[in-house]
Amino acid sequence: MKRRSLPVATAFAATTALLLTACGGGDGTPKANDKIKGADTSATASASSSASASDGADRPDITLPGDVKDEFEGWRTGDATKDAILADAGRAQTATNYAIIKGNPDEPALAFYRQGDALVGGAQWVKSFVDAGITYTGTVRYFRPDVTLYGTTSAGVTFCTDESKAFNKDVKTKKVDRTPVTKNSYVYYNTHLKKAGNGVWQTTQLVSERGSGKCTR
Repeated sequence: MKRRSLPVATAFAATTALLLTACGGGDGTPKANDKIKGADTSATASASSSASASDGADRPDITLPGDVKDEFEGWRTGDATKDAILADAGRAQTATNYAIIKGNPDEPALAFYRQGDALVGGAQWVKSFVDAGITYTGTVRYFRPDVTLYGTTSAGVTFCTDESKAFNKDVKTKKVDRTPVTKNSYVYYNTHLKKAGNGVWQTTQLVSERGSGKCTR
């Protein structure tokens, strides 16, 4: 699904090569033939949710419905810190999709895993689905994750999603729009996370590029 640009307050690290120019969101009301932005983690099929969450944080219970599945490839690095960052980066995406499914832009899980521009963009994205009367169904594959640490409380995470098996679903009629697979079924995500006082790595900035060559080649 297309994204609309939202301003980012400041560059998060002057020495990084990451060029975040927008927060994640949509570029208007989603239509029946638009792709969803992708669910990230679920209770049943998530490498990130199985990563260690023994930091003592009182995490929200986020369980996606049975018709939504997440598949992670290479989501574990063997490094405890990077795996914790990846886990929460995935949960931030899941929280957004959970809010879409619940039809609630103010879903508490959203603010638990997102802050700043990423929270604003995520809430607006959820609202665009609610306004259009659309949710989603299917499987999203997450692959090519990469983590860069900037000190002990700041990190960048990039990854790709394959949405070729995920489709929009009308909330009222339950009709699923099974659109064809194209390069736009693949999305590249570039995110920034900060470690909160409770140990949770919160996504604060996010930009996505649909049809990126980083994910299609």
